Amino acid sequence: MRNWWYKNAIFYSLDVETFIDSDGDGIGDFQGLTSRLDYLSALGITCLWLLPFYPSPNRDNGYDVMDYYNIDPRLGTLGDFVEFMHQARERGIRVMIDLVVNHTSNLHPWFQAARSDKNSKYYHYYVWVENPPATQPEQISFPGEQESIWEYDEKAGAYYLHHFYKEQPDLNIANPEVQEEIRKIMGFWLQLGVSGFRIDAAPFLINPLGIPESPNLESFLREMREFLMSRRGDAVLLAEANVPPEKIPVYFGNGDRCQMLFNFLLNQHIFLALARKDSQALREGLKILPDIPQIGQWLNFVRHHDELTLDGLSKSEQEEIFQAFAPEKNMQIFGHGIRRRLPPMLGGDRRRIELAYSLLFSLPGTPLLRYGEEIGMGDDLSLPGRNSVRTVMQWSNAHNGGFSTASPQLRRMHLLNL
Repeated sequence: MRNWWYKNAIFYSLDVETFIDSDGDGIGDFQGLTSRLDYLSALGITCLWLLPFYPSPNRDNGYDVMDYYNIDPRLGTLGDFVEFMHQARERGIRVMIDLVVNHTSNLHPWFQAARSDKNSKYYHYYVWVENPPATQPEQISFPGEQESIWEYDEKAGAYYLHHFYKEQPDLNIANPEVQEEIRKIMGFWLQLGVSGFRIDAAPFLINPLGIPESPNLESFLREMREFLMSRRGDAVLLAEANVPPEKIPVYFGNGDRCQMLFNFLLNQHIFLALARKDSQALREGLKILPDIPQIGQWLNFVRHHDELTLDGLSKSEQEEIFQAFAPEKNMQIFGHGIRRRLPPMLGGDRRRIELAYSLLFSLPGTPLLRYGEEIGMGDDLSLPGRNSVRTVMQWSNAHNGGFSTASPQLRRMHLLNL
């Protein structure tokens, strides 16, 4: 019997750190999240996607992981997580978590062992070269914030590969021992009841750039799926892959790789249509989407925790959207993105906001809501980078928006360090 629950789900994305603080330290936590499950259930949410909650130095909103088998102590304990999972299951809410295995933190014990000893097995968990090739502009993930995808480590006496920030060295996915580590990580969290994984930075996970004589890493997606099915038959892999239409089949395969894919292409055409106040761009976006396997599903969204990326559109189309929704430079990021939430982009016009979400819920695929979208939350452009759209949930008009009893100064300090 088919269990394609994700085709009829309502996804809701949140960061435990910014959702609700139960103990007044200015940081959200699992006990707080558990206390709000009735609220989420009442909204009709059937699947929560949690952003990284692992121990991390927080150089990149928790995507620089130090320990894949634990909870950031600021957010609670494994016991708190298990209780949260139990309470979510009692309400019919599934949980998906981020699988961040393209890279680790440079403070992860694996990397520290690697840079200390070239004879350590962990040295081969990463990608090292003595003379790195020149970085091409299209290889830069964060234009204006990084200049190279190679970073010299004095202790190792070599350069390591990093597609993202220099504090996030790439794992060598071609190494069978690394692949086995990834399976162990998946198995651990599946045992604790999660219903699947959002594969962070999926294109970089299977991209052989920098890995000498690399095998076809696309097949690793199928191996991940096979492992997933062997442990939990109804679990799902959701790929974060902002790629051209011709690359999309890589992630679905013949229905034997990922079951879900973020619909970045359609998202960009939605905003082009809104900027032009003409549905033609939306129709064009639907036309360019390739056919996908029957088991496959799009995950549609209006906004999420990153910038609104427009890199799938022409420069002139990007400029149309900038002029309509982000005319000032501090509203833009990376040269092709917008760091705003939807309500301010639409001038707080409730009719236009409702139109955007009506479109979201009527498009073919599964809808994703970002926390705060249900109340029309805005952004804070005084915060650096993408933190502008990662502010805390506003529960009331009380102190700190009802998120926390912490002092405003303490809360501001946490915001600046997200």
